[in-house]
Amino acid sequence: MPTAVQAARAPRTSGRPEDPEVQPPAPSGLGQAFDCAAQLQDDPELTWPTGASARHGTGEEQRRAVSLALSTLIFEWRRYLAAVIALAFSGLLILAEVGMFVGIGKSFTATIDRSPADIIVMAPKAESLINDSSGLPRRVMPLVYLDPEVMQVKDLAGTGGMFRTYPNAKVKKVQMKWVQMMAVDLEPGAVTWPTDYGPEIRQALSEPYAVAIDETTMPQLGVKVGDRAILNGHTVRVAVALHNYANVSQPMVITSRDTLRMVRNGPEGDRTGPLMVKIRHPDRALQVKDELNRIGHGRFRAWTREELARANDKALMKEQIIGIMMNFTIALGFFIGVGITWQTLRGAILANIKEFASLRALGVSMGSLRKVVFELAFWVGVVGLVATGLFVWGVSALGKAGGVPMAFPLEYILMAVVLLMLIALGSGLLSLGVLKKSQPADLLR
Repeated sequence: MPTAVQAARAPRTSGRPEDPEVQPPAPSGLGQAFDCAAQLQDDPELTWPTGASARHGTGEEQRRAVSLALSTLIFEWRRYLAAVIALAFSGLLILAEVGMFVGIGKSFTATIDRSPADIIVMAPKAESLINDSSGLPRRVMPLVYLDPEVMQVKDLAGTGGMFRTYPNAKVKKVQMKWVQMMAVDLEPGAVTWPTDYGPEIRQALSEPYAVAIDETTMPQLGVKVGDRAILNGHTVRVAVALHNYANVSQPMVITSRDTLRMVRNGPEGDRTGPLMVKIRHPDRALQVKDELNRIGHGRFRAWTREELARANDKALMKEQIIGIMMNFTIALGFFIGVGITWQTLRGAILANIKEFASLRALGVSMGSLRKVVFELAFWVGVVGLVATGLFVWGVSALGKAGGVPMAFPLEYILMAVVLLMLIALGSGLLSLGVLKKSQPADLLR
């Protein structure tokens, strides 16, 4: 006696010969899964469970459910494209804003972050380099040498000044802009010399009144390599272009220490900026930092470079306006992602509700179908993460081309990954109620 599945698979005759040229349409997604399930019914080793096993599901059934979710996503990707794009743009909205703010903060501290210094000494109450202008008395510099591990100590000298283009026949309009000047030491192995500076930069800055400017900052100042300009009333020459030192808040001009001494207004004074410290054994930076803090007795505070970088990122995000914007962006991205992803998954399940009813008629339990939907939501989240990575990479490349520095700390990337997966899985959970409409009796209508 034929089973219900065999009867469903038996060809229907209409009293007329079949046209050999007419082929039935190829099933896709859940339709292929339904045909696969019907074929499994005849296999004595791979059958859909019945009775108690149908209610709870077996390992083989769960493996088939995972395959069903993947095949549905692959063959019916157009139905789920809106959910993937919604997740991608939610992640892009969050990471692009984080990358922009952190990149702006990194632009202020680029010279320190890329220096060979192992320890940075700052004022005792300083929490970061962000919005800290307290400085240090110069008399504390000899105290740092009391630790035998210390090899070199240099202060990070800098000041502000007015930069304007040099008037000549080619310059139609004189541009004026306030800039931040930062000095580096030209000696080989100097602790203030960034590790990504090449020998050509050292040679160029060795000339008196020579300055270096980032390539993306030059259009703002109206100069190019080889041009002359006026800095604090002194004629300087743009000797070299820097890369990856963009500062969207305030243009940065790099000089040698001698040139800074000649162009600055007034004497250096009795206070200085952060102290850059190089030690003999960099792997002992934490121990040396603690020893320096004990030596200082509260007159200064020593940081490792990694600790200071993390403190700068946290201080930037604690800024009131930035914190408000970040919280608003995260909430907006979450609600947009959940709304669109949930409705997309719900609509896709409703479009395939007859296929789900067919699987229930074959003996597949409701629990297994719920696992299919949940697994489908998981894979939509994974594809959304991949799309987010591509979008963020594209925006980062555009920002770099436009002179906007962007940086993506690992903790914020992980936060975005967790948030997007929660959106996808939460949308899958909200869509489970649609499965109640997959009644096998509706197939007889």
